[in-house]
Amino acid sequence: MFIQESMSHSPRARVSGMRIVSLLPSATEILFALGLGDCVVGVSHECDFPAQARSRRVVIRSRIPHDAAPGEIDRLVREFVARGESLYRVDGDALRELAPDVIATQDLCHVCAASPNDLADALSSLQPQPQIISLNPHNLADVCKDILTVGDAADRADAAREVVTQFEARISAVADAVAGIMERPKVVCLEWLVPFYVGGHWVPEMVERAGGQDVLARANHRSFPVHVKDVIAAAPEVILLMPCGYDADQAAAEYRAMQFPPEWNASSAIRGASVFALDANGYFSRPGPRLADGVETLAHIFHPQSISIAVPAGRIRRITNTRAATLAKHATP
Repeated sequence: MFIQESMSHSPRARVSGMRIVSLLPSATEILFALGLGDCVVGVSHECDFPAQARSRRVVIRSRIPHDAAPGEIDRLVREFVARGESLYRVDGDALRELAPDVIATQDLCHVCAASPNDLADALSSLQPQPQIISLNPHNLADVCKDILTVGDAADRADAAREVVTQFEARISAVADAVAGIMERPKVVCLEWLVPFYVGGHWVPEMVERAGGQDVLARANHRSFPVHVKDVIAAAPEVILLMPCGYDADQAAAEYRAMQFPPEWNASSAIRGASVFALDANGYFSRPGPRLADGVETLAHIFHPQSISIAVPAGRIRRITNTRAATLAKHATP
């Protein structure tokens, strides 16, 4: 894993004096990985890794209640979008007090994190105007480009190249390890459960690099809704539950609480599947260095005989109320 606590105490980070506000959890992770933890003065309410990020001032929060049920979240998001309203509330006073030199945000998903549009009013009152870094990755190569972009903006280009080199090497090592395996499980990745959404962007590529076949999603494209019958028809051998913003325990609990039509449990495709809840928040939803851990985790699930890694407790939860395939027996940490 790339992000280490010691990196936040880099002498260069303290000397630089740069003040950075990150409104994107993945950008926060990248900044700490580059040794810039001491320069991060403001974050979003979702920036929780590494642990030091939680001590930074929160300058933006979601307007969606934190305890809303998944179906309610989906409804509220649709209503906000239909009205042309932002999902986020920016603390303009906090931004002015922090006086950042750089603000890191994104323009990939206006549901998952704040975008430049959300900042417009607050930015108009900042003098001097900070540099805005807007990240927009669609695949693993874009994630590497974003790391380099952040490094260039924060005068940490060498560190960024080192992180990218390690990131690419780990993913390539997994791809090489599974390259000769002909039997690749058919996989469905569910990024949201109420309603079902399949994971998009870099997730299908992660599945492919780990030796699986994503049978519903499209690489480099946004996630999109699917019906239960679509999942059944795809006849997956592995179903991965990775709701955006959830850890493995939360994903497992939500799945177990759901009501499915009879054909879901009666289908041979579902009864024979291996169903796993994953820590999406840590290793799949956020386009940062920990996606390499995610690829290793997938390979461990798909090909346990070929990929042997130590999977930390809590990263995977096997849903035990499904009939497990031999694959699942070996993959559970």
